Amino acid sequence: METFGKTPSGFIQFGRDGRMMMLVVKDQRPAPPEPEKMTDQQRADLFKTMIAYGGAYTFDGKTLTSHLDVTWNQAWTGTDIVRQVTLEGRKLVLMADPHKSYVDGNVISAVMMFEKVP
Repeated sequence: METFGKTPSGFIQFGRDGRMMMLVVKDQRPAPPEPEKMTDQQRADLFKTMIAYGGAYTFDGKTLTSHLDVTWNQAWTGTDIVRQVTLEGRKLVLMADPHKSYVDGNVISAVMMFEKVP
């Protein structure tokens, strides 16, 4: 299952101050009308097609732990997210242990790949 499609978009940034932030959106997000005309269902659909969070992080060379203090989903605020990390050339690969998807409740093993920009 590809929760966010074959070509999701996003950014991840790590600061020298020990803080990070990430934003990922589904490849084919719904395009509702201007914000003042959106329905609650359209807002919910947009919410389910993104992930965004930030906070302090620690990295031991293999494991990245993000200590979240701001998130798109308030249930994640104040929690830690642990990802196994590998580098493939200019690509950073983050792998999560199997867990329930917040989108549909199915058990998934998330893999995210980010390519360093010049």
